[in-house]
Amino acid sequence: MRERKITHEHFLRGIDIMASACRPLWLGKNWTFRARQQCRCLCTKRNLTNSDVRQKRSALFEEEKKRQFSLVTRIEKIEVQYKGTPEDTTLVMNKGLSTPFNCAMHIQELLTSRTALALVDGEPWDMHRPLNKSCQLQFLHFQDEDPTIANNAFWRTCSFTLGYVLENAFKDQYYIELCSFPKPNVKSGSFIYDADLKFDNWKPSKTELNCLSRIGAKLYHSDLQFERLDIDASLAAKIFEDNRFKSAQIPAIAAKSESGSKVTVYRMGDHVDITAGPLISSTSLIGRFTVTAIHDIESPTLGPLKRVQGVALPTQLKMHYWTYDNILVSRGAKLNHAPFPFLSSRESKTKQKVRQRGKERIPHMKADPRESAAPTQSLRDPPGVRLGHAGVFNASGNAHCASAHAFAFRSAMKEF
Repeated sequence: MRERKITHEHFLRGIDIMASACRPLWLGKNWTFRARQQCRCLCTKRNLTNSDVRQKRSALFEEEKKRQFSLVTRIEKIEVQYKGTPEDTTLVMNKGLSTPFNCAMHIQELLTSRTALALVDGEPWDMHRPLNKSCQLQFLHFQDEDPTIANNAFWRTCSFTLGYVLENAFKDQYYIELCSFPKPNVKSGSFIYDADLKFDNWKPSKTELNCLSRIGAKLYHSDLQFERLDIDASLAAKIFEDNRFKSAQIPAIAAKSESGSKVTVYRMGDHVDITAGPLISSTSLIGRFTVTAIHDIESPTLGPLKRVQGVALPTQLKMHYWTYDNILVSRGAKLNHAPFPFLSSRESKTKQKVRQRGKERIPHMKADPRESAAPTQSLRDPPGVRLGHAGVFNASGNAHCASAHAFAFRSAMKEF
């Protein structure tokens, strides 16, 4: 007999049937609503997973994207003056709809595949961000004479991608909460993402680091676009209500925006995260991608976190494997001394409220034993941390995790 999966909707339907049958006898008129709410809260507490949260965030992102496009009720034309190879030209595009990527499609196919970023009136601009006025347009790639702007966007994109890797790599019972990543600093030797992985004493093996790396490296074949939206802070709070760190960061981020109430979010596939951008055009521009190490760090206001580090190369840049593995990866495994995540006093109060609600919503989230500890100023390598670097798979192609906190080899890993 085939086993039938009982979903959350089945529970709600059963409650409605019970309520309609029993209400005339002894139940209050609001019992159905209260029962549904209690059931919904109970299911949320027990079944909160990264995959469910990703689907919810992506659905809200898509809904807001359609709403913003629906505001364009009348198509207006703008002139886009392009300067660059193969020749300077002027394009007539649609205001609020056409993007630099659409302009590249009209000029040359090579521009669509190699361009990382656009310059609109001298300002860095995402390739898939609509143009709002007549402007001058240039395209940037990684082999320009001065690739600084493109490199910074690439580094920022890799940190964003690292968040995607962390949310997709582990079993559903481990609810990963991403915190933040600092501004790109190529000289530091690695891009990073600070997160709460819910693992207290996990020292990843080379094979486990390699498993994480392969999730990021496979994105090259997916060719996922990075989509940008500027949304209201209230919607951002709804999107990230399941993340105690980002919920506390949103008010401060919105206050720094030009309108005082906007937050910039990006989506890649079903992964949605907060960043001011800009990001590169597509994951097809990310070539080699390696997660080099995971370090324990202590934030003065957020408590213990994991600093996940990595290195990557654009597809346009080639490097010998020995140089990449023995110089770039080894250097990227050392603790990155970028500033630790920090919340101001006002944000800390919001953070405490959000964290308390998070603990009530997520039963397995333990109280932070070091919340009252003095702020940690030292950036030295924590004792006992073993620096990891890129590992290899065995001859049969199967990945073996030696750690007690083994990964769930989801679809992305099971193929190996």
